[in-house]
Amino acid sequence: MTSSHIAKKQELPPTAWAVLGLLSFPGERTGYELKKWADSSLRFFYWSPAISQIYAELRRLEELGYASSARSGPEEARAKRRYTITEAGRTALAGWAADTAEAGPPVLKHGLLLRIWLGHLSEPELLRALVADHLERTRDELAAVREAMAHAADVAEWAFPALALRWSERQHLAELELGEALLDDLAQAAAPPSPPLPEPRRQAGGDAPTPG
Repeated sequence: MTSSHIAKKQELPPTAWAVLGLLSFPGERTGYELKKWADSSLRFFYWSPAISQIYAELRRLEELGYASSARSGPEEARAKRRYTITEAGRTALAGWAADTAEAGPPVLKHGLLLRIWLGHLSEPELLRALVADHLERTRDELAAVREAMAHAADVAEWAFPALALRWSERQHLAELELGEALLDDLAQAAAPPSPPLPEPRRQAGGDAPTPG
């Protein structure tokens, strides 16, 4: 690999490595197929790039010699360009995956919590509705994760993606638990304060409260 390629390698964004990672599994794939696979795997624990980003990264990877492509023949009704990883790409990807210094901390951007943080500008009913909608979406996502897990269960090459999906299943279960706890917190925050207890009556000349 030339020094210019090494310099470019260091500048690759995580999305480029993710796309190259999709190519590292057996088979050739079109950009559309890579997008579908990202939607059914990567998005559950990282994110799914837009189709335009996938094609942009594929062009970049080809320029670096990390991927190659070929157009389909006349046997297909519509010509398609299929991509595959090269040996240079596999070597670079393995090096990047083994470099723990590049992993970085997880980044949480929770849009719902940003609105809860601004709850003093909203109504309790609206906040509870937002949390309820979030819980419903999370349940749908959990079902999608489990469907992807079932799809990967019997494929030996997907053993490690299955581990990532299993982590995502646990994360979605935790998100449901946190959402339910948030509903309880909102109910308490919206409850009117309890009235102060009345002062006990005291006997004249004494400190003890009157019985009864």
